[in-house]
Amino acid sequence: MCTLGHRIQINRERRGMKQEELAEQTDLSTNYISALERDAKKPSLDTFIRIANALGVSSDELLKDSLDVQFDIRSTELGQRISALKPREKERILDVVAVMVKHAQ
Repeated sequence: MCTLGHRIQINRERRGMKQEELAEQTDLSTNYISALERDAKKPSLDTFIRIANALGVSSDELLKDSLDVQFDIRSTELGQRISALKPREKERILDVVAVMVKHAQ
């Protein structure tokens, strides 16, 4: 399970950003970004929103290991990935899921 700070770091690195770049985009210090990523500090709501926007991720993505609604978040992520597929691929996936749900009942 990842902490909020670790999620910030993971998403920053996925975007190929350095701490300095995230700090600049969010109007924060590099030391503060480092402290967040080490979980030495917790961001205010305003700061959290600025970080999520700078990273181009949803709040759910950053909080998913901290929330009790992880299944809902994961299904939303999968829904977004499926919606980006071609219609034929979407239909295939939905057919497979329908069979799996039927067997689970």
